[in-house]
This record gives sequence, structure tokens and C-alpha cells, in this order.
Amino acid sequence: MSGFATRALHSPWKLQDPHGTLRPPLYDSVAFEFQTSRELELAFTGRKPAHTYSRITNPTVEVLEDRIRNLANASAVLAVSSGMAAISNTVQALAQSGSNIVTTRHLFSHSLSLFTQTLGRWGLETRFADMTSLESAESQIDNNTALVFLEIISNPQLEVAEIEKICALAAGKNVPVVLDGTLTTPYLFNSRLAGVAVEIISSTKHISGGATAVGGLIIDNGVFDWRKHAVLGNIAGKFGPGAFSVRLRKDVYRNNGACLSAHNAWLQILGLETLKLRIDKSCSNALQIAGYLKKHPKVLDVNYPGLPGSPWHEIAKKQFNNGFGGIVTFELSDKEQAYRFMDSLKIIRRATNLSDNKTLVIHPASTIFAEYSLEERKSMGIPEGLIRLSVGIEDVEDLVEDINQGLESL
Repeated sequence: MSGFATRALHSPWKLQDPHGTLRPPLYDSVAFEFQTSRELELAFTGRKPAHTYSRITNPTVEVLEDRIRNLANASAVLAVSSGMAAISNTVQALAQSGSNIVTTRHLFSHSLSLFTQTLGRWGLETRFADMTSLESAESQIDNNTALVFLEIISNPQLEVAEIEKICALAAGKNVPVVLDGTLTTPYLFNSRLAGVAVEIISSTKHISGGATAVGGLIIDNGVFDWRKHAVLGNIAGKFGPGAFSVRLRKDVYRNNGACLSAHNAWLQILGLETLKLRIDKSCSNALQIAGYLKKHPKVLDVNYPGLPGSPWHEIAKKQFNNGFGGIVTFELSDKEQAYRFMDSLKIIRRATNLSDNKTLVIHPASTIFAEYSLEERKSMGIPEGLIRLSVGIEDVEDLVEDINQGLESL
């Protein structure tokens, strides 16, 4: 099987169901019984693969992990309770007190807050660079850099960096790149081929199939030599290419308890089956909406990497497969105009989330970036009139009509 949609539907699962079900069953159970005490010991000591307790592993969650590993051509996958859990567990596995991470201010606000506030209190230093400039990124990396972190398409600036070049730069300094690939998934972007060490995905978004379940994924691409890593080098001699996944699963993930529920995993397995279809439609709708907004006289600016006039268009066209994502941002004159536009919408929903089946609208400055000052938001590229559209899979003509009547009401 080579096609993405075919693999999403037909990737084999390890267990044989006695009833021949076409979809993996939901193992909504906490504990699993063993026939002997010796078998229980072997399972707990890792000498015999088996499920013991659903905070550690679960059969349904394992199916989701295996399918993502297949779709991403990855070495290993760990499913966790949310996208933020995926980021925090990954950073804790790679960094320690005294480490620094190199990232950008063009990040989702909670990721930024995690680095600078939550983990900063535990001795992690966050350094900021312009990820569209290799010189800027290189200037921040030193011997204590545990990872370089960035988003495949920054939210909400929609900036697109050249991932392959950043990975080559970081690898030359023995530093892994951790990429938040939520907005593309392995369907639109193959992070392994680009040299990304670890890809993070909020499976709440595209994968869940319409915002049915919160979840996160940590994808170990198996391309980084962990023997050269500042933190994992001491265990890489024993575990080799699996050093990151071993530290993650046997230490950080187990002890943090950020496990994905079996029920949420089952919903996301179901969502995978239509992932390609939904992304194709969302990307197509977003491109048409961005083109419409670009021509409207009341819109000051439009950000979408699929537009030929975007500064990121050529990079995105080279990196992405069959689409430019489903997020469009555009700017009106001020916050008041943004509110008036949003409040006049009749189909598009005022809500926070990305990659839902429904089109959603939000004012970033007053919501997901509300904890930051006006000056801080300006430095992050979040103007007061900015509106973010997460474009869904509705008929695009209806969406354009709704946006048009909203703009005409201003």
C-alpha cells in the first residue's frame, strides 16, 4: 500500500478480532489481566510486550500510534492527551535545567507561555530567533541548546520557514529540530524527509475528524543521532536510535501521566479515515477565500501561503504536498471593526480551534494572545485588527457569501 488515503484506511493492526470487525474495537479498560505472576513481572520489566495499565499503554491507543507511524514513515509514535502535552513531554525528554531551546516569537501563545513561564521557572532558557533567517537561528545555538522548535506554519502569522535548511543547520551543531506539524499533518508535509527529528501534532485538529476528541502525537522520525545530543548522549550508547523514545515513554510520559484516553484514540482512528478528503477540501476552500479577501477594498492585508503574492508562497509550494493549509488570516482597520465583522457572521462560528469541519473565526489579540501586552503582541506580529479564519469543509460559495455580507456591514 502506497497511497496516503489507502494506508489510513487499511493499515493492519496487530490484534486479531474474533468477530472480524472492520474497525479496531474500543478497549475502554484501565487494567489487563495476566494468567501468572511471572507473566506480570515480564510485562512490567519490559521483557515481554503486553498491556498492563492504560496510563502506560492501551490496545486502542496502540492502533492509533501504529497508523500514524505508518502514515508518517516514522520510527516510533507516542499518543498523549493533548497537543500541549506532546510539546511539554518532548521538551522535558530533551532538555534539563541549564539547557536552552531556540525558537521564535511567532508561536501559538500557549507554546510560548510553556517555554518562557512554566518551564522557565525550572531553569530552561528560551532564546528567540527569526526562523526565516539561518543566520539568526545559528547565532542562538550553543553547546547547551537542547532543541530548535518551530511551527510548520506559524499561528496566526502564517509564516513558513525552510525546514530542510533549518534541520541541516541544526544537525551540523548536533541539535535536533522539533516541529509542530499540526496544520499540515504527514499528509501535506513529510517531516522525516526534511530531516526533522521529532514532529509534534495536536491530533485534536485535523486528525480527530471534526473536533470530536482532544489528543496529541509525538512522532520520532528516527533520523537524529542521539549519541551527539547534549542530554540523551549518556543513554544513546545503550538504546541507539531509540534513545529519545525510550526516555520519553519509560520516564517522562509515564511519570507525567499525560495519557490519551482509549475513547479519544478510537475517535481519532475514525477521523484518520477521512483525513485526506477533509484536508483537500479545507485547503481548496481556504485558497478561494484568501483570493476573495485579497481583492476586497475593506481588507487591509491577507496572510495565506497559497497566494502567489505571499512572501512564503514559493517555500510553501516547494515544501507542501497538494495544499497550503486551512488557516487564513486577514487584517481590518482595528479591533472594533474586527468585532463588528465577526458578530455579523451567520454561518461561520465564533469559536477557538483549528481544522474543525466547521469554519471558525477568532480575534487573536483579545483571546489566545490576551495575556500579552499591546507591545508584546506587536513584536509577535499580532495587530489589533487581525482576524483568524480556520476554514472548514462547507460549500465555499456559502462561506464567501457570509464573509461578503460581514464585510459589507462595516
